[in-house]
Amino acid sequence: MLDARVPDGPLETKWEHHKFDMKLVNPANKRRFQIIVVGTGLAGASAAATLGELGYRVKAFTYLDSPRRAHSISAQGGINAAKNYHSDGDSIFRLFYDTVKGGDYRSREANVYRLAEVSNNIIDQCVAQGVPFAREYGGLLDNRSFGGAQVSRTFYARGQTGQQLLLGAYQALARQVKAGTVELHTGIEMLDVVVVDGKAVGIIVRDLATGEISRHSAHAVVLGTGGYANAYYLSTNAMSCNVTAAWRAHRKGALFANPSFTQIHPTAIPSSDEFQSKLTLMSESLRNDGRIWVPKDPDESRGPADIPEDDRDYYLERRYPSFGNLAPRDISSRAAKVVVDEGRGVGPLKNGVYLDFAEAIERLGRDAIDEKYGNLFEMYERITGEDPYQVPMRIYPAPHYTMGGLWVDYHLQTTIPGLFAIGEANFSDHGANRLGASALMQGLADGYFVLPYTIGDYLAPQLGSPPVDTSASEFDQAEAEVRGQIDRFLATNGTRSVDWFHRELGRILWDNCGMARNRSGLEKALSEIPALREEFEKDVRVLGSADTLNSSLEKAGRVADFFELAELMCKDALVREESCGGHFREEHQTEDGEALRDDDDFAHVSAWEWSGNASAPTEHREVLEFEYVELSQRSYK
Repeated sequence: MLDARVPDGPLETKWEHHKFDMKLVNPANKRRFQIIVVGTGLAGASAAATLGELGYRVKAFTYLDSPRRAHSISAQGGINAAKNYHSDGDSIFRLFYDTVKGGDYRSREANVYRLAEVSNNIIDQCVAQGVPFAREYGGLLDNRSFGGAQVSRTFYARGQTGQQLLLGAYQALARQVKAGTVELHTGIEMLDVVVVDGKAVGIIVRDLATGEISRHSAHAVVLGTGGYANAYYLSTNAMSCNVTAAWRAHRKGALFANPSFTQIHPTAIPSSDEFQSKLTLMSESLRNDGRIWVPKDPDESRGPADIPEDDRDYYLERRYPSFGNLAPRDISSRAAKVVVDEGRGVGPLKNGVYLDFAEAIERLGRDAIDEKYGNLFEMYERITGEDPYQVPMRIYPAPHYTMGGLWVDYHLQTTIPGLFAIGEANFSDHGANRLGASALMQGLADGYFVLPYTIGDYLAPQLGSPPVDTSASEFDQAEAEVRGQIDRFLATNGTRSVDWFHRELGRILWDNCGMARNRSGLEKALSEIPALREEFEKDVRVLGSADTLNSSLEKAGRVADFFELAELMCKDALVREESCGGHFREEHQTEDGEALRDDDDFAHVSAWEWSGNASAPTEHREVLEFEYVELSQRSYK
């Protein structure tokens, strides 16, 4: 049993009262504490900036050449907040309810309510930073709808919301770098967490340009290192996104929660050949005005403009009339898989569905569509050579976001005291499925408004204690392990590239632990992954040396971690004998093909402990209690 340290009291006042109950560090004493922040996307940059503003001494690390290149920049559609500007029935409680329901009742109520509660502060903060949110004619901030909600609560900046929010966080971070409270390290990858007497006290890092390995100590370590969808090889994530920081923490004792809860986004550009290495996301916001359909006839050969309405199947509108094209991501993705599996896919490979704007252009005019989505349309045309103003977009689901991650309590602290995980690196807010426009919300909520309070509660009792010296034996051991792995990769001298092994691993995962899973497929994967990992260890070829820029060596370490994670993902999916959100077990579905939960046996978080053997993890459980949202069969019809 895991203690989430959720405070007592009514849901509406838990966070406010708990902020008063937590220990404080006074402004003068904050300068006596050193904090490490790994990752400088929205979560990490906002956390480092805020902690620096408060007066803490912060070291921020990113493997990128600038925080502005963090993958948060790729988020397109928007950020949720319960402002109710449209007076259409939104509220903090409704955002909380939609998030719990959208996650198929597998999230912690207290964390989700806090997220909804601070969402409004995020918008105020970002407006004050100068983030250019879209505005209505009268000057008020505009909103649009996203999947899983029947209200307009998503604030946006055309299709560049992540970029604009990240620039705001980056400016705040750069201000603290200038002020001297934050020390920014770019081009540096974290390769291990150092634990002394059960507490996280530092990290081991490698300079990606020079290969230099160094040690850094602190009173607390914060991981804001994103998700692990690149385990599938083909995903919407940037190709350098990885699980290494979180996974190395897991190997040191941090439990990994719900690893099988991975989100397949319904709106990506379909792959064009088997050698493709990256998929491109098209914002979910497009589903506001675009209509999704496929031909009714699998043998249809006419172009989309020549297919009359009677011969089209607007399958989301047919199956989910209340939400239509804005059904949640997991449901929309599985519905697309069904029609493509029936042979009704579109495009040269028949591996997509249409996202059609003809009706919206006729109704609103091209200029209005261009104002909302112009940069997205341009991106689509550059990639495909097709003009979506003239022909429908082709889309298909792709691995995108991961709801699983390091287990954290209400304070965002992992099971290693002193090690905190924020944003997509933790599991805490989205349950089995994330609603669109909630990733940016969680990252900024954690970084700006939650962690700065909770980390003080951990640090206050340590006042007067210096950080552990980097000459400690635990630092020696951690660095030796890092160097040992690097030496093994360079000495293997095999015949196959790192990318070859990653692609093969991704194929196993996608086929057996993708949009749909079943016992036989998962058992097959659990036999194939260890065999492929053994082959990887014996036959991978890493050219070059360790004392210079070496992308092959970087990838080797990341793929080694993906192998162990992939096995845990399949193990977690196998033991969870139910369907919920992004985890769809084919053995557990309703008569009409919807996910069938088992609340009696699986209303819990599965948090896995590293045992030293990737094939034999130990499961721990946090029982989920629902006092404010009644457990019911999720329906969007």
